[in-house]
Amino acid sequence: MVTTSQILSTLQMIDREKLDVRTITMGISLLGCVSDDEQRLCDKVYDHICRQAKDLVRVGEDIEREFGVPIVNKRISVTPAALISGGIKNPAALARALDRAAKTTGVNFIGGYSALVHKGITSADRRLMESIPEALDTTDFLCSSVNIGSTRAGIDMDAVRLMGQMIKATAERTADRSGIGCAKLVVFCNAVEDNPFMAGAFHGPGEGDCAVSVGVSGPGVVKSALESVRGEPFDVVAETIKRTAFRITRVGQLVAREASRRLNVPFGIVDLSLAPTPSVGDSVAAILEEMGLESCGTHGTTAALALLNDAVKKGGVMASSHVGGLSGAFIPVSEDVGMIAAAERGALTLDKLEAMTCVCSVGLDMIAVPGDTTAETISAIIADEAAIGMVNNKTTAVRVIPVPGAKIGDSAEFGGLLGYAPVIPVHPFSSRLFVERGGRIPAPLHSLKN
Repeated sequence: MVTTSQILSTLQMIDREKLDVRTITMGISLLGCVSDDEQRLCDKVYDHICRQAKDLVRVGEDIEREFGVPIVNKRISVTPAALISGGIKNPAALARALDRAAKTTGVNFIGGYSALVHKGITSADRRLMESIPEALDTTDFLCSSVNIGSTRAGIDMDAVRLMGQMIKATAERTADRSGIGCAKLVVFCNAVEDNPFMAGAFHGPGEGDCAVSVGVSGPGVVKSALESVRGEPFDVVAETIKRTAFRITRVGQLVAREASRRLNVPFGIVDLSLAPTPSVGDSVAAILEEMGLESCGTHGTTAALALLNDAVKKGGVMASSHVGGLSGAFIPVSEDVGMIAAAERGALTLDKLEAMTCVCSVGLDMIAVPGDTTAETISAIIADEAAIGMVNNKTTAVRVIPVPGAKIGDSAEFGGLLGYAPVIPVHPFSSRLFVERGGRIPAPLHSLKN
């Protein structure tokens, strides 16, 4: 039985505390589109996506209007492109076909210009990875990701080195837009196949023909709930977050089920990540500071984030039978007004952010670094983050932007949900010889679970 007080409470969450469904994402398999003729492949991919997702935006808008729940983005994820592009010489042509499909269907982003190279790089993978700078420069809505490591396989350091170079090249190709191509490119360890959030969304090869997944978000709701328990012990804090996450996830479950029914597409998962925006009142950093920290990034931040992440998952998993994706708390610097402020005052450094990724939902996210940061340094940052994911059996990722021409203390403007970021320093000491070794960092002992 839904009580009047529960309805009013949910309405307050939406109206005053910025609760929203961050995305409805339709995952589409492209395995049936394979062709060794470039034009035929692109035509089949375009036609298939437009046919499957023709009603996605309309249905999302209808649900938003009828239920009164803001749905910020409608998105598409597809089969990792490297799995279907092996027969063509220029994968960037496929990237442009995906972008055209995104424009035709009216979605905000399309993800899946991706390669899975955690144990080795095929010739198709390499062609796609090397085409990423061109692909992201010549498209508007395309997002790209590469998985370079896993707990079971270890870390492919040849892929790590190549991705450092590709991030650098992507920044240079989009230099007139503050290197924004890098904001649509993420490097994973332990990537999941059902993530609805960009830039890392792809429809994994273990998924079915099509699925609808939802990502919910409510940092403002959690912050408001914690205001009522100021000074209480952490046991009370955790319970408060759990109850709040339950209510947030129920909203997502409702929207996901309804979208699935109307689109006649199987329901995939609810991703209950707390995804911030640059808007005031919608910040993960503000939640951590509500726990008693003067500034996000100071001592105690990692412990506070660990509590938040765990409590969100415990509360959310009780509200839906299909919780998946990344599920936890995101810490994208440019997309969180509290993180931006902490970085500007010097409380939040790259090293502290790396420590926080040990316990958060993903990893080093939307971080602007000086434009003269070398490809080898970027590769070493990726390797460090991948090692955290590999050893701790969790998803980690790197989305850094070496902003062309920018120096420490400058700001880079990306616009919309991507926000803006202060340029923060990286270590000045070289990692070149480390990165150039290549090969594979072996998987940890606890990977042998069979």
